[in-house]
Amino acid sequence: MSTFLQSFLDPRKNWFAKQHMKALSKRLRKYGLRYDDLYDPYYDLDVKEALYRLPREIVDARTQRLKRAMDLSMKHEYLPEDLQAMQTPFRTYLQDMLALVKKEKAEREALGALPLYQRTIP
Repeated sequence: MSTFLQSFLDPRKNWFAKQHMKALSKRLRKYGLRYDDLYDPYYDLDVKEALYRLPREIVDARTQRLKRAMDLSMKHEYLPEDLQAMQTPFRTYLQDMLALVKKEKAEREALGALPLYQRTIP
């Protein structure tokens, strides 16, 4: 990615990116979600593999956050203000493992090996 584009998307340098990040943080806090919870394992098989490699406690916590968010959404409610203040929406748990999976996938493709997983139509 070019340095201009990186500086344009960096919230520390761009006011609009900072405002977007602030709005997204506020919205995620209302439901008690983290940004990494928004990745869909059915859409991207790399995300599915990264979740499979994470410890069971982290995946269970993710599942509980998603269930709570769906429940609150169905009830048209938000978390109480004191719980919203405790949330950390940009604390990552998936990014490092996802980067490792993508790196391994690119390395396998460069070596000409077969992919570990492929999307198939049942």
